[in-house]
Amino acid sequence: MNNSIKLILLFFLIIGCNTDKKENPTMAKEQKTKMKDATPKVTGVGGIFFKAKNPSELRKWYGENLGLTVDDYGSPFEFRNTHRPEEINYLNWDAFEDSTNYFNPSEKEFMINYRVQNIEGLVEKLRKNKVTVVDEISEYDYGKFVHIMDTEGNKIELWEPVDSVLTKMGRKTTK
Repeated sequence: MNNSIKLILLFFLIIGCNTDKKENPTMAKEQKTKMKDATPKVTGVGGIFFKAKNPSELRKWYGENLGLTVDDYGSPFEFRNTHRPEEINYLNWDAFEDSTNYFNPSEKEFMINYRVQNIEGLVEKLRKNKVTVVDEISEYDYGKFVHIMDTEGNKIELWEPVDSVLTKMGRKTTK
Protein backbone atom coordinates (compact mmCIF):
# COMPACT_ATOMS: atom_id res chain seq x y z
CA MET A 1 0.00 0.00 0.00
CA ASN A 2 1.30 3.41 -0.93
CA ASN A 3 2.73 5.41 2.06
CA SER A 4 0.48 8.44 1.53
CA ILE A 5 -2.62 6.20 1.65
CA LYS A 6 -1.30 4.61 4.85
CA LEU A 7 -0.84 8.06 6.41
CA ILE A 8 -4.35 9.13 5.44
CA LEU A 9 -5.83 5.94 6.91
CA LEU A 10 -3.79 6.41 10.09
CA PHE A 11 -5.01 10.02 10.36
CA PHE A 12 -8.67 8.95 10.12
CA LEU A 13 -8.09 6.11 12.58
CA ILE A 14 -6.62 8.54 15.13
CA ILE A 15 -9.44 11.05 14.61
CA GLY A 16 -12.04 8.27 14.89
CA CYS A 17 -10.53 6.98 18.13
CA ASN A 18 -10.60 10.36 19.89
CA THR A 19 -11.94 9.54 23.34
CA ASP A 20 -12.45 13.13 24.50
CA LYS A 21 -15.95 13.00 25.98
CA LYS A 22 -16.51 16.77 26.16
CA GLU A 23 -19.96 17.58 24.84
CA ASN A 24 -20.03 19.85 21.83
CA PRO A 25 -22.82 22.34 22.70
CA THR A 26 -23.66 22.97 19.04
CA MET A 27 -23.96 19.27 18.28
CA ALA A 28 -25.96 18.61 21.45
CA LYS A 29 -28.41 21.39 20.54
CA GLU A 30 -28.70 20.08 16.97
CA GLN A 31 -29.40 16.55 18.22
CA LYS A 32 -32.09 17.80 20.61
CA THR A 33 -33.68 19.82 17.80
CA LYS A 34 -33.69 16.82 15.45
CA MET A 35 -35.19 14.64 18.17
CA LYS A 36 -38.09 17.08 18.51
CA ASP A 37 -38.52 17.46 14.74
CA ALA A 38 -41.96 16.16 13.77
CA THR A 39 -41.80 17.15 10.10
CA PRO A 40 -43.70 14.52 8.07
CA LYS A 41 -40.94 12.84 6.05
CA VAL A 42 -38.97 9.73 5.23
CA THR A 43 -36.14 9.10 7.70
CA GLY A 44 -34.57 6.04 6.11
CA VAL A 45 -35.11 2.69 4.45
CA GLY A 46 -37.13 0.19 6.47
CA GLY A 47 -37.30 -2.78 4.14
CA ILE A 48 -36.45 -4.29 0.79
CA PHE A 49 -38.96 -6.83 -0.50
CA PHE A 50 -39.00 -8.77 -3.76
CA LYS A 51 -40.76 -11.71 -5.38
CA ALA A 52 -39.10 -15.10 -5.71
CA LYS A 53 -40.01 -18.50 -7.17
CA ASN A 54 -38.91 -20.23 -3.96
CA PRO A 55 -38.52 -17.71 -1.10
CA SER A 56 -37.47 -20.22 1.55
CA GLU A 57 -34.70 -21.67 -0.63
CA LEU A 58 -33.59 -18.16 -1.61
CA ARG A 59 -33.44 -17.06 2.06
CA LYS A 60 -31.39 -20.17 2.80
CA TRP A 61 -29.03 -19.34 -0.10
CA TYR A 62 -28.52 -15.78 1.18
CA GLY A 63 -27.87 -17.13 4.67
CA GLU A 64 -25.35 -19.74 3.55
CA ASN A 65 -23.56 -17.65 0.91
CA LEU A 66 -23.80 -14.06 2.08
CA GLY A 67 -24.05 -14.56 5.83
CA LEU A 68 -27.53 -13.08 6.34
CA THR A 69 -29.31 -14.19 9.50
CA VAL A 70 -32.58 -15.46 8.04
CA ASP A 71 -35.88 -16.80 9.31
CA ASP A 72 -39.38 -17.21 7.84
CA TYR A 73 -39.73 -13.41 7.69
CA GLY A 74 -36.48 -12.67 5.90
CA SER A 75 -33.50 -10.99 7.50
CA PRO A 76 -33.72 -8.07 9.91
CA PHE A 77 -30.70 -5.78 9.75
CA GLU A 78 -29.88 -4.02 13.01
CA PHE A 79 -28.42 -0.52 13.12
CA ARG A 80 -28.17 2.43 15.52
CA ASN A 81 -30.23 5.60 15.35
CA THR A 82 -27.95 8.53 14.48
CA HIS A 83 -29.67 10.95 16.85
CA ARG A 84 -30.28 8.41 19.64
CA PRO A 85 -27.32 5.98 19.46
CA GLU A 86 -28.66 3.94 22.37
CA GLU A 87 -31.68 3.05 20.20
CA ILE A 88 -31.58 0.01 17.92
CA ASN A 89 -33.39 0.39 14.59
CA TYR A 90 -34.24 -2.22 11.98
CA LEU A 91 -34.43 -2.75 8.23
CA ASN A 92 -36.07 -5.95 6.98
CA TRP A 93 -35.03 -7.79 3.82
CA ASP A 94 -37.38 -10.48 2.55
CA ALA A 95 -38.34 -12.60 -0.44
CA PHE A 96 -42.07 -13.08 -1.07
CA GLU A 97 -43.85 -15.79 -3.09
CA ASP A 98 -44.11 -14.97 -6.81
CA SER A 99 -47.88 -15.19 -6.46
CA THR A 100 -48.18 -12.64 -3.63
CA ASN A 101 -50.80 -9.91 -3.94
CA TYR A 102 -49.00 -7.81 -1.34
CA PHE A 103 -47.28 -5.67 -3.98
CA ASN A 104 -50.58 -4.95 -5.82
CA PRO A 105 -51.63 -2.73 -7.51
CA SER A 106 -48.01 -2.49 -8.65
CA GLU A 107 -46.93 -4.94 -11.34
CA LYS A 108 -43.29 -4.71 -10.23
CA GLU A 109 -41.31 -7.54 -8.68
CA PHE A 110 -40.19 -5.48 -5.68
CA MET A 111 -41.37 -3.04 -3.02
CA ILE A 112 -39.36 -0.64 -0.88
CA ASN A 113 -40.40 0.17 2.69
CA TYR A 114 -39.41 3.62 3.97
CA ARG A 115 -39.14 4.52 7.64
CA VAL A 116 -41.09 7.73 8.30
CA GLN A 117 -41.92 10.10 11.10
CA ASN A 118 -45.39 11.61 11.57
CA ILE A 119 -47.14 9.20 9.20
CA GLU A 120 -50.49 10.95 9.62
CA GLY A 121 -49.00 14.30 8.59
CA LEU A 122 -47.17 12.65 5.70
CA VAL A 123 -50.35 11.00 4.37
CA GLU A 124 -52.15 14.34 4.61
CA LYS A 125 -49.34 16.02 2.65
CA LEU A 126 -49.32 13.24 0.04
CA ARG A 127 -53.08 13.49 -0.48
CA LYS A 128 -52.81 17.26 -0.94
CA ASN A 129 -50.11 16.58 -3.56
CA LYS A 130 -52.48 14.17 -5.38
CA VAL A 131 -50.33 11.11 -4.59
CA THR A 132 -52.26 7.83 -4.76
CA VAL A 133 -52.67 6.50 -1.23
CA VAL A 134 -53.55 2.81 -1.65
CA ASP A 135 -55.01 2.12 1.80
CA GLU A 136 -55.62 3.58 5.24
CA ILE A 137 -53.00 3.69 7.99
CA SER A 138 -52.83 0.33 9.82
CA GLU A 139 -51.46 0.20 13.35
CA TYR A 140 -49.61 -2.69 15.00
CA ASP A 141 -47.52 -2.97 18.17
CA TYR A 142 -44.36 -2.46 16.08
CA GLY A 143 -45.59 0.54 14.09
CA LYS A 144 -47.97 2.15 11.64
CA PHE A 145 -48.11 1.34 7.92
CA VAL A 146 -49.64 2.79 4.77
CA HIS A 147 -49.00 2.21 1.08
CA ILE A 148 -48.69 4.69 -1.77
CA MET A 149 -47.90 4.59 -5.48
CA ASP A 150 -45.11 6.61 -7.08
CA THR A 151 -45.30 8.09 -10.58
CA GLU A 152 -43.68 4.94 -12.09
CA GLY A 153 -46.30 2.58 -10.67
CA ASN A 154 -44.15 1.30 -7.81
CA LYS A 155 -45.99 0.49 -4.60
CA ILE A 156 -44.17 2.06 -1.66
CA GLU A 157 -44.68 0.98 1.95
CA LEU A 158 -44.39 3.73 4.56
CA TRP A 159 -43.66 2.59 8.12
CA GLU A 160 -43.57 4.64 11.31
CA PRO A 161 -41.73 2.09 13.46
CA VAL A 162 -41.78 1.30 17.15
CA ASP A 163 -38.33 -0.30 17.20
CA SER A 164 -38.40 -1.04 20.93
CA VAL A 165 -41.14 -3.63 20.33
CA LEU A 166 -39.01 -5.33 17.67
CA THR A 167 -36.05 -5.35 20.05
CA LYS A 168 -38.19 -7.02 22.75
CA MET A 169 -39.26 -9.71 20.26
CA GLY A 170 -35.66 -10.95 20.33
CA ARG A 171 -35.46 -11.90 16.67
CA LYS A 172 -31.90 -12.77 15.56
CA THR A 173 -30.51 -10.04 13.31
CA THR A 174 -27.93 -9.52 10.60
CA LYS A 175 -25.26 -7.19 11.98
